[in-house]
Amino acid sequence: MTASQTPDPATASSAISGRATASSTRESATTAQSTPAQPAGAAAPQPAPFAPIGRIPVVEVAPVVEDGRWPAKGTVGEAFPVRATVFREGHDAVAATAVLVAPDGRDHSRAPMRDIAPGLDRYEAWLTPDAPGHWGFRVEGWSDPYGTWSHDAKVKIDAGVDVELMLTEGALLLDRAAARDLPAADVAVLNDAATALRDDDRPAGARLAAGTSPEVRAVLAEHPLRDMVSPSATYPLIIHRQRALVGSWYEIFPRSIGAHRDDNGEWASGTLRTAADGLGRIAEMGFDVVYLTPIHPIGATNRKGRNNTLDARPDDPGSPYGIGSPEGGHDAIHPDLGTFEDFDFFVSRARELGLEVALDLALQASPDHPWVSEHPEWFTTRADGSIAYAENPPKKYQDIYPLNFDNDPEGIYTAVRDVLEVWVAHGVTAFRVDNPHTKPLNFWQRLLGEFQQTHPEVVFLAEAFTRPAMMRTLGAIGFHQSYTYFTWRTGKEELGEYLTELAHETDDRLRPSFWPTTHDILTPYMQQGGTAAFAIRAVLAATSSPTWGIYTGYELVENVARPGAEEQIDNEKYEFKHRDWSLAASLGIADLLGRLNAVRKAHPALQRLRNVTIHPTSDEQILCFSKRLTAEQSPTGEEDTIVVVLNLDPYTTRETLLHLDLEALGIPGDPRAPWPVMAATDELGGETYLWGAEPFVKLDPHSRCAHILSVRAL
Repeated sequence: MTASQTPDPATASSAISGRATASSTRESATTAQSTPAQPAGAAAPQPAPFAPIGRIPVVEVAPVVEDGRWPAKGTVGEAFPVRATVFREGHDAVAATAVLVAPDGRDHSRAPMRDIAPGLDRYEAWLTPDAPGHWGFRVEGWSDPYGTWSHDAKVKIDAGVDVELMLTEGALLLDRAAARDLPAADVAVLNDAATALRDDDRPAGARLAAGTSPEVRAVLAEHPLRDMVSPSATYPLIIHRQRALVGSWYEIFPRSIGAHRDDNGEWASGTLRTAADGLGRIAEMGFDVVYLTPIHPIGATNRKGRNNTLDARPDDPGSPYGIGSPEGGHDAIHPDLGTFEDFDFFVSRARELGLEVALDLALQASPDHPWVSEHPEWFTTRADGSIAYAENPPKKYQDIYPLNFDNDPEGIYTAVRDVLEVWVAHGVTAFRVDNPHTKPLNFWQRLLGEFQQTHPEVVFLAEAFTRPAMMRTLGAIGFHQSYTYFTWRTGKEELGEYLTELAHETDDRLRPSFWPTTHDILTPYMQQGGTAAFAIRAVLAATSSPTWGIYTGYELVENVARPGAEEQIDNEKYEFKHRDWSLAASLGIADLLGRLNAVRKAHPALQRLRNVTIHPTSDEQILCFSKRLTAEQSPTGEEDTIVVVLNLDPYTTRETLLHLDLEALGIPGDPRAPWPVMAATDELGGETYLWGAEPFVKLDPHSRCAHILSVRAL
């Protein structure tokens, strides 16, 4: 990282130092009662030095993670908002400019910032990086002499106060602006206006109008006259390739694809070759990533049987998360699935179909893993001499040992890094990381930082259903994406709040990946809502998050739970599962998935996170939100606006009045006017509606649970 991409030590780091000093002071206060008094003459703790404030103060800059300690996230081609509070003493006008700093340290682009909260001095602009790497940005606050003059001149000339003086000062100001290195046409505009301001044969109002004309304002908007320029620190950004933000994932257990019973009635495993035969169906539905659960050898000790029982039968394959046997560990392939040659064939076929390959990374070991015998210190030994197996009370995982990262952190780090290198060398471009929140964060920060340098194309998805602080910090230290609480958010109000939080509060560090179900999770909503629930959640996941995914079998509405658990009965994690895909057509979910992915690819607004607006509805079960990409935010300069109206009730037809925020949609017009102001075309059904600000909508969850509408002004 270059110096230009690191926060100015005098600005960004001082806040960190200041907090540390304050913490130390508080600690001293709490321990004073139990420690001897400080010896006479001992030096008292000194406060951290204050960074000097600029002549034009620039404060509360965003997006900044932990005072610039870690970089905020961005994506190639994705505009991101830069915000800051900019003000000054007195009443003179101020303005601000956002500056994007390229990885080589040079200024890449600039954007004028606009006041988004009049009276609160809050400014915003959008910047767009165009390549991956370590970038930076800063905000420049500056005094606006033309803005000050044009405001004061109008007030005074209208009042007949200092008329000639104000006109003369305006002419001198434009002389100064025209003396810069500007295009000849712009210089001519400014010179003509200065001449008009000095023309005392014309009325004062006409002279002022010439000095404040739209043409003059346009030139000075493009080439502002900036005094007292005061830059903030340069704050870091990490810019990833687009797949880190946008993608449709499809999860499979490779061993189930092609699995069958042999002549003896025993199961024969599918292989990587038979799994490759199923890739065409996945690609036809428009998915971008095929994600494989672990494909490594599975241990025999304490192997789990069907439905997570402890009595595995001879033909039970065991959980693929019980990784490791005499045949190898995380860098090996289960013999039943094939060889590395077969894996290379699978990756090659996926690429032919436009699919990337993601692999599960589950850092744990079966009792039979080579690591257990070769490095027993990598595990936790209990008082009775046994190795502790994994537990998440009340759940027990007797077939796996968790790693203990404190005994030999360097050895474990090297082993895991080498495992990842093996799979990257064989074409894996993404890893779904199992339970990263149960491993040390400094381990992940180091590992992901190294891969950002050596393999920046590799995407890491955190499977972390855990406390918010942990999820946010996993993102801040390097994970590209994260599973979320979306799976359990089913109500209108909580969904609206959650989408707003992800878009506007944690967007600088956490990119969400929305999954309606997983191989471990089947919520009551999905268990009870039937086909309609599967359709509703697919629409919601695909349209509200840039990245979403489904677990294979979703097309068949697999919704029968194991009694007392939020997971499927006859869970594929513990057995082979044969599926009859011919049944999918009658359910309609596979067709819906394909249409959703097609709509996502056609509309850039659905490929962004930060552009969500929730619109009120009159029915408690109908959610309405929009995603808008303005010309300023669009890499092509074309606007794109999508409105999603969704019935969250999988049982009942619902009807509502929408209360659309026309400004958020970029639609001009009176929000109270009853006449149509926009054309709304349903991307699923093809119909076009002429809507005002409060259209009526009726949605039957069994025939059409949602409208996905592209809108334009009439």
